Amino acid sequence: MRPRPIASGARARVATEEAAPAPWRVALCVARFYEDLAARLERGARERLAEAGIDAPPSFDVPGAFELPYVAKLAAESGRFDGIVCLGAVIRGETDHYDHVCRGASDGILRVALDTGVPCGFGVLTVDTTEQALARVAGGAKRDSGRHAVEAVLDCLAARDALRLA
Repeated sequence: MRPRPIASGARARVATEEAAPAPWRVALCVARFYEDLAARLERGARERLAEAGIDAPPSFDVPGAFELPYVAKLAAESGRFDGIVCLGAVIRGETDHYDHVCRGASDGILRVALDTGVPCGFGVLTVDTTEQALARVAGGAKRDSGRHAVEAVLDCLAARDALRLA
């Protein structure tokens, strides 16, 4: 049976000729250092997951963005999830701590995805100011980075499934 794309919002999703696959199992890993930003990122992610038929995904909280890769790896290795969405924010300060945290979070999350084969969405804001961060969360003027991180995971899962069916 050959996969065929079916519309799912602005994205295409792969399904068989007989029926669409059951929703994927997705976990949220949320850095709570900036609680208001984390809540808005999570809201955008949950809204997009609900649109995709994934209701009430579990959320695992960590103190900050630097800890996201560790918990994402635990979630990925548990075998319970098809995808992981990492959410958080890092706002530039007066020291180079920002550079180390951003690099650690981004490199670590990428490594989790590559080492485990479980796609990880990067919904970590790396910004200079709180105003820039607020523009990039649910209700912000620029975009909803929580929603976009979910879309990245869903797209990777669709591609994975299409390649497995090919």
